[in-house]
This record gives sequence, structure tokens and C-alpha cells, in this order.
Amino acid sequence: MNTTLQRPLPALSTLLICAAIVAASALVVFLINSTEPKAEREAATRKAAMPVEVIQADYGTFQPTIIAMGTVKADEDLLLRPRVSGQVIERAPQFVPGGYVKKGDVLLRIDPTDYKHALDLRHSELIKAQSTYQLEQGEQSIAERDYKQLNKNLDPMQRSLVLREPQLKAAEAAVKAAQANLAQAQLDLDRTTIRAPFDAQILAREVSVGSEVSPSDTLAHLIGLQSYWVEASVPSDKVRWLPPANATKVNVRRRDWPTPRVGELRSVIGALEQNTRMARVLIEVADPLALTNSNELALAVGTYVECELPARTLTGVVRLNRDYLRKGDTTWVFENNKLSIRKLEILFLDAEFAYVGDGLAEGDMIVTTSLSSIKEGAELQLKSNADAVGATSHE
Repeated sequence: MNTTLQRPLPALSTLLICAAIVAASALVVFLINSTEPKAEREAATRKAAMPVEVIQADYGTFQPTIIAMGTVKADEDLLLRPRVSGQVIERAPQFVPGGYVKKGDVLLRIDPTDYKHALDLRHSELIKAQSTYQLEQGEQSIAERDYKQLNKNLDPMQRSLVLREPQLKAAEAAVKAAQANLAQAQLDLDRTTIRAPFDAQILAREVSVGSEVSPSDTLAHLIGLQSYWVEASVPSDKVRWLPPANATKVNVRRRDWPTPRVGELRSVIGALEQNTRMARVLIEVADPLALTNSNELALAVGTYVECELPARTLTGVVRLNRDYLRKGDTTWVFENNKLSIRKLEILFLDAEFAYVGDGLAEGDMIVTTSLSSIKEGAELQLKSNADAVGATSHE
């Protein structure tokens, strides 16, 4: 019995010995770690400066550009109609769609026969009226002689009747009426020849030889060759920046043109467009079809064009590319190796630049690099310097 109870003792001692060994090992590891030198990397704990590229602020006097879109219209646009009725008996060879005519060129002739007859009739009526007037003058002379022989004073009305003054006035009026009728007959005859009212291009022709026409009929659609208008739309807030009219050159171009045509600003229309609430300006382009200068590009009526209008000159401002205009009318400036966020006073914006009156000064360095972290006073370094440091470290 006693021998059986004492067998577990060796197993217990083995466990105690193992526990002691583990504890001693842990103590040794702790002592080694606690006495090992600690490596410190000072550069790793310091936040690196962001490399950036910069440009110098462009300070000076500038003339911004206002971009306006517009439509080409004819300065002179006419639906040609006859002044008399009749049959067309002659048509000029150049009187065709697309043809060019000079002022005074004969375009059409209407049969003049009836109008010649009317002219002859009016002429005979004038001769008759003149004869009647001359006879009446003779009658008045006889009446005046008889009145003097009568040697009697009459009241003004009776005297007028005795001297045949009403009859003489009626005869005189008949002569004037006959003269007017003759002039009208001559005018109607002249109007059977239809001439170009100005230098023009024929856009459309509606009649030919043999057509019966009347004053209500359209003969052709003509547009002038001397100049075209461009009616362009300008934002209403930019109208005050436009220079005086009649002295400003404007570039007018189609999007596919390599070079523009040059026009002149003529006027600002004093009413806003009803739908867009934009102001309208008129720009005149001379010789629009380039008939006198073959090196120019021809404009066509109805073309949609872009107009570059020079704005008033700005003096003592900074011109900033709009790509570097940041949120809230700010920009980033490289100042003493730190980021300075500047609030800007924008005087004018055109398609490419912002013109700054306050917030930037001559010599300021504008940050052109996009930054992932934007904070006032953030550490910056010029990218060229950062690249140079990197190259040296690799060596």
C-alpha cells in the first residue's frame, strides 16, 4: 500500500523543473532585448516637403479678349419687286442665282408698249391743256381791256369774275395736272426696265422671260456686296468692358479657318436678347466675299462665327492662367518654402486668363503643381531641387 502512493512524486518534480527552465529562458530574452542598442532613423520621423513647380507672376498692362458667338447677316438684303405690271420680255445673262451685278445694271425688261401709249396720250393731254391756258390768257386780256373802258369800280369778287380770273386759274391747274400725268407716264415707262439698286449677289430668281408680273410679285432675292453684319451675343456684365464703337478691330472666324477676317465694331444694340438675356453687338466686315482680295476667306450669310473683341486695357494687374485659379478665387504661392493660399480680387475673366487687381504682386511665384494636401503653411520645395537631391543620394 505505501509503495503505490509514492509513485506520482517523480512526475511532479519533472514538471517543476520544466517550469523553472521556461522562466529562466524568458528572463534571459527580456534581459537581451532590454540591453540591445536601439536604432533611430531621424529622417523617417520628419514629414517630407512636397516638390512643386512654379512660374513667376505676369505683371503689367494687358488687353483682355471677349469671345462672342454670332451669325453673319447681309447689310443690304432685298426682295426685288416690280413697280409696274406686265410681261417680262428680256433678262440679263448675269441675272441668275449666285450671279454678281453692279448698281444700275439692267436685270429685266417688262413689255413697254402699253406704257409708251400712255405716255403719248398724256403728252397730248398736256398740249391740249396748254392751249386752253393760252386761250384763257387771251380772254383775260380782252376782259381787262373792257373793264378799263367801263371805268367803273367793282367789289373784289365782281372784279375777279369780270376779269375771268377763276377761268384762268382752272386752265393753269389743268396744265399742271397734265404735266404731272405726263411725268407719271414717263416714270411708269422707265420702270419697265428693272435695274440693280446696289452692287449685289443674286441669291434667288423667281421669274423668267414670258412671266407675267405685278407689283405684289417677288422677282429676286438680292444681298449687297459691300459689307456684311455679324450680330454677336456678349454677356451683359462684359458690355462695360467694350471699347468705343467705330474704332475697334474685331477678329471674325469660323472654327475651321486658319486665319480670321478683320471687322469693325459698329454698335451695341440697346436691348437684351429675350431668351438668353445677353447683349448684342454689330460687327461690320467689308468685302465679305473677298472679291477684291483673293487671299481672304469668303463669308457666307447664315454662317455661325466666333468673334474676338478686345476689351478695355487693364494697367498694373497680374495676368494669371485660369488653370492656376483655384477654388474660391484663390491661387497657391510658393513663399519661403511654404504654401501661401492667396485670396484674389478678379477684375476680369476671359477665355484663357484671370486678371488680378489685388492678392498677387510682381515677382510672386505661382505654384502650378496639383497638390494632394492643401494647407496654409505646408512645407514645399522646388521640384528641380528635389530632383537634384534625389540624384545625389543615388550616387
